[in-house]
Amino acid sequence: MSSLFCCSDIQGYKNRSLTYDAYFTPFLNWAKSPRQSNIDTTTSVDDPAYAIQLVKQVNFGPLESKRYFIVNTEGTGQDAFIEVPESWLIEANFQKLSAFKNFKCSSHNKFFEINVYKKDPVNTHHWRANIARPAGDIDL
Repeated sequence: MSSLFCCSDIQGYKNRSLTYDAYFTPFLNWAKSPRQSNIDTTTSVDDPAYAIQLVKQVNFGPLESKRYFIVNTEGTGQDAFIEVPESWLIEANFQKLSAFKNFKCSSHNKFFEINVYKKDPVNTHHWRANIARPAGDIDL
């Protein structure tokens, strides 16, 4: 078991208070607790309010991972979020908002970026047909 971060020593990096802070706080509390995480490709959460992307990289270095989590409206504690593949977000019509928080761990030389995704209210049919949003890459 491990937390999603390298350790509990991560510090906020140039973060400001945002309108979307209510999305970050529950995820951060959940992510800092020890867990075993498996990607759920058959999730039954019908209409999650939002999704979170956790990007981990070496500070000023290569990307180590991009992971996606949806809020589980029926879960609490260990079940508060469910890890899903990027393809799930594409099929569910999610898009990245301009809302992020950055964290840094000086001890392990790691940098973390947390992004919020919500359903795209505009283009709900044939989302992948939109040339501005290719199916294999939802980070624009």
